Amino acid sequence: MVTIRLARGGAKKRPFYHIVVADKRNKRDGRHLERVGFYNPLATGQDEPFRLDRERYDYWISVGAKPSERVAKLAEANAPA
Repeated sequence: MVTIRLARGGAKKRPFYHIVVADKRNKRDGRHLERVGFYNPLATGQDEPFRLDRERYDYWISVGAKPSERVAKLAEANAPA
């Protein structure tokens, strides 16, 4: 099963997450099929906190990928009007 989830990056106590499409059996930060965006929970000032390639996200959803709860919530909150 293919899932859309967060893969952690960044330094200790400075998290940065890539939104990736990966097989559910792979490790959290392991091999992925495609990177479709990022989430920076500590963004301040001019920093961009969230970006998602909506076209690719919608494509993966259409072919059966399931987003994690957190990714679904982020995508819904930042959906274009």
